[in-house]
Amino acid sequence: MSWAFEMETLLLAWFVLVETGSVIWLTAFGALQFVGTLISPLYGVAGDRLGQRRVLSSMRAAYVAQAACIAFLALTGELSVAAVLIVAFVMGLVRPSDIGVRNALIAATMPAPLLAKAIGVERVSMDAARVVGALTGAGIVVVLGMGPAYVVVASLYLISFALTFGIREPSRDTSTLAPASVIAIWQELGAGVAYARRTPTLMAALFLACLANFAAYPLTSGLLPHVAREVYRIDQTGLGTLFACFSGGAVLGSLLVSLRGVGPQPARVMIASAAMWFAFLLAFAGVESVVIGMALLMIMGFLQSLCMVPMSVLILRITAAAFRGRVMGLRMLAIYGLPVGLLLAGLGIAKIGFAATATLFAGFGLLATLAIAWHWRRDLWRMPAA
Repeated sequence: MSWAFEMETLLLAWFVLVETGSVIWLTAFGALQFVGTLISPLYGVAGDRLGQRRVLSSMRAAYVAQAACIAFLALTGELSVAAVLIVAFVMGLVRPSDIGVRNALIAATMPAPLLAKAIGVERVSMDAARVVGALTGAGIVVVLGMGPAYVVVASLYLISFALTFGIREPSRDTSTLAPASVIAIWQELGAGVAYARRTPTLMAALFLACLANFAAYPLTSGLLPHVAREVYRIDQTGLGTLFACFSGGAVLGSLLVSLRGVGPQPARVMIASAAMWFAFLLAFAGVESVVIGMALLMIMGFLQSLCMVPMSVLILRITAAAFRGRVMGLRMLAIYGLPVGLLLAGLGIAKIGFAATATLFAGFGLLATLAIAWHWRRDLWRMPAA
């Protein structure tokens, strides 16, 4: 699944950029992939009601259908920017919730002492696939063309859908749940929001997740095609290498967590890594050398793993089992910061250039991270190990 995600993002982002020549359309494409963040908590409610595996299988089936549509259009020569944007919108209704459902499923199937290492293993598989997916996607489209490359993407989605049927989720007692209705669903969603609001550590993690998606990820994911083409003057293969550098660093960070865990204080690791991530992003903003840029991307990938993996462990560790799906849905709601950040960054780049825009975003992110650490300092610094 992660191979397909990364190949698809690279192929379609490059297609939109080449066809339109506009960074605004590029950021619009990136933003459309995350419109579904607003309904992520509802996926959490569905997972708590129906089981995380059933929800995950349904999501993977949707990926197969949309990839098949793009493959058909590309093979027949009918692929257009409008079609790509429509499919990105439909995909955006489902895709942002994938990692939240997946992590809730891991928490339901793994013993508590192994949770941190299990999340680390999950991130290793995801980040390693990102390296392979980015490099493979660039190579396949050069050798085979857009249509056959997208057949590969659709095939990978189909395999991931088939593999979900091998998951065995523990049964849960749902006898206390009210019959499914609009009112019952919204009441359960409201209960999840109330649970998060009365847990200060959860609020700190959710705010930091939103901040990272707003101020950091747009510059190291959605806008990398612009950086490759306009700042570093490299081609599609070079773009794949940029993605691979960031993901390679993430693999190293996830490997460290999978081997050593996150220690007794994941909140401290999360905050410190986020602050350093934004500090290196400040340096990345002004770099015009592709070699230095790749090195910084690898460091930032490492730091984002040391921020995001402890964050997931922290959230799952302190959340009651009955609320895991809904709280992870709220965590995914933080991804909404990414399309907002992408659109604002695109407008900023068009007006003042990439370097100035990236400096503003990274500076804001660093200051806001320090503010989060200060505001919730008692809960973050004194949180017990379990």
